[in-house]
Amino acid sequence: MNGLLSIWEGSDPRQRLVALLAGLAALLALGGLASVALKPNMSLLYAGLDQSAAGAVVTALESRGVQYEVRGDGIFVEEGRRDAMRMALAADGLPESGAAGYELLDALSGFGTTAEMFDAAYWRAKEGELARTIVALPTIRRARVHIANPVRRPFERGSEPTASVVVTTIGGALPGHQAEAIRFLVGSAVAGLQMQNVSVIDAERGIALRAGEEGAGTAAEGEDRAEAMRRNVERLLGARVGPESVIVEVSLDTDRNAEKITERVLDPESRVAVSTDTEETSAESTGGAGGGVTVASNLPDGDVETDGGGGASSNSTRSRERVNYEVSEVLRERTRNPGEIRRISVAVLVDGLRETAADGTETWTARPEEELQALRALVESAIGFDAARGDTISIQTMQFARGAEAGEFAEAGAGGFLAANAMTLIQLVVLALVTLALILFVLRPMMQPAPRSGAIGSDEESLQLGADPLGNVERSIEAAGDLIDAEGVGVDKLAALRDAVQERPEDSAFLLRSWLESDDKTGKAA
Repeated sequence: MNGLLSIWEGSDPRQRLVALLAGLAALLALGGLASVALKPNMSLLYAGLDQSAAGAVVTALESRGVQYEVRGDGIFVEEGRRDAMRMALAADGLPESGAAGYELLDALSGFGTTAEMFDAAYWRAKEGELARTIVALPTIRRARVHIANPVRRPFERGSEPTASVVVTTIGGALPGHQAEAIRFLVGSAVAGLQMQNVSVIDAERGIALRAGEEGAGTAAEGEDRAEAMRRNVERLLGARVGPESVIVEVSLDTDRNAEKITERVLDPESRVAVSTDTEETSAESTGGAGGGVTVASNLPDGDVETDGGGGASSNSTRSRERVNYEVSEVLRERTRNPGEIRRISVAVLVDGLRETAADGTETWTARPEEELQALRALVESAIGFDAARGDTISIQTMQFARGAEAGEFAEAGAGGFLAANAMTLIQLVVLALVTLALILFVLRPMMQPAPRSGAIGSDEESLQLGADPLGNVERSIEAAGDLIDAEGVGVDKLAALRDAVQERPEDSAFLLRSWLESDDKTGKAA
C-alpha cells in the first residue's frame, strides 16, 4: 500500500486523471459483466394466453415476488422456479383456460332463471367447450366458436342452425384436413347442425372452409393415396434398377361429388300368390201346374179343390275364385361418397445401363424393350390398372444426370460448439478484455514511476536523466565536465571527481539523485 501511495504521489496530474478514468471504466465493465453473469436463466412459463388470463398470471407472480419477463405473448420466469410456479398457479385456477364451459350452468339457480336465460347460458357453455377441444389440437393456439341457433316457431320450416369457427394457428396456414376435422367436430356436437353449415376461418389467412362447400378432406385423402401408390411403385422398381435409378410420379383423378341413389326393380315374370278368395252360390225353385186363371185360383187355399196335376222346378249353382299375386321387386339404396377414382396416371423414368471400362470411362445404354414391358406389368399390378377406366402408364428410359461425388461425412465441428455456447464465450471474451484494459491502463501506469527530466547547459547541449541514474553516470559526468570547463574550472578537479565516481558508484549515484531532487522543476541547478 505504501508503494502505491508513493507512486501516486510521484505521478503528475495527467497520469492521475488517466488512472482514475481507467479504473472507473474497469469497475463499470466488471459490474455490467457481473450483472449479466449473475442474471438467472429465464424459462418460458406460459405463451399464447388471452390478455385477461395473462394479466391474472402476471398479477399472481407480482404478489408472490417472483421475477418475470414478458416477451411478446410469452411470460418467462426463473428456470429453477418454473415448475413450482406452474403447480402453484394451477392450484389457484390460473391461467384461465380461455372461454368458460359447462361451469356456467353451475351458477344458475332454479329461482329467477327464465327459459331464455338458460338457453343463452347453455349455448355459451357449448361454445366454450368446443373452443377448449379445438385448442387441444397441437397446431391451434386460440379458437372461438359461434353458434347461431334460431328460435323454433310453430309451422316454420327451413330454419337450421349455423356455426362459424375462428382459429389461430401456431405457425403456417391451417391444413385442409384439420379444417375438415374442426367442421366435423362442431357439426357432430350440435344437434340438428349440418356439417355444410359450418364455416372455418383462419385468423391470419382468411376463410379456410366456406359454408356449403365440400371439404378439403377428399383432396387430402387423394393426395395420400397417390403418395402411397408412388412409394409402393418406387420401392418395387428400385429393387430391380436401384433406388437412385428410378423416379415415379402418380396422379389420381378423383370424384369429389357425393350422391345417394335409390333403385327399385320390378320383375313381371316372377310372381307370388299372397291371397286366395273362393265364393260358391246355389239356387233352387219349384212351381205349380199350369192352367187358366179362374175364380177358384183366387180363393184361399183349402177352399178350392184341386186335382193332382204336376208342377215345374229349377236348381242353379255358381262358383267364383279370386287369387291376389305380388310381383317380385328389388329395392336398392346406394350412397356414393366423394373420393372415387376416375383415372390413374403413372409416369416412370428409369436410368439406363452403365458400364465402367478398365480405363475409368463410363458408357450408358438404354434398357431393352423387354425389360421395360416387364416393369410395366409390375406397375399395372401395383396400382390396380383398369384400361376401361382410362388409366395410363408411361415408362421411359433416359440417362440420369449424375451430381458431384459425395464428400466426407460432415461432423459437428467448432461451429456447433460456438453456437451452443455463444453467450458463455462472449462473457469470457468481455472479461478478458476488461482484465487486459485494467492491466494496461490502470496497473501499468500506476506501477511505473513518473519520468524526471533535467537539462544542463545551453539550448544546444542538454542532459536527459531517466529513471535509472546509475546507468547515466558517465554521460552525466562528461556533460558536467564540459559545463565546468566552459566556466573556467580546472580539469584536474574534474578528473578527481571522475575517479571518485568510479570507485564509489553507489554513493555517487545517491548523491547525484539527492542533488537532482533538490533542483526545481526546470532542471537547472540552484
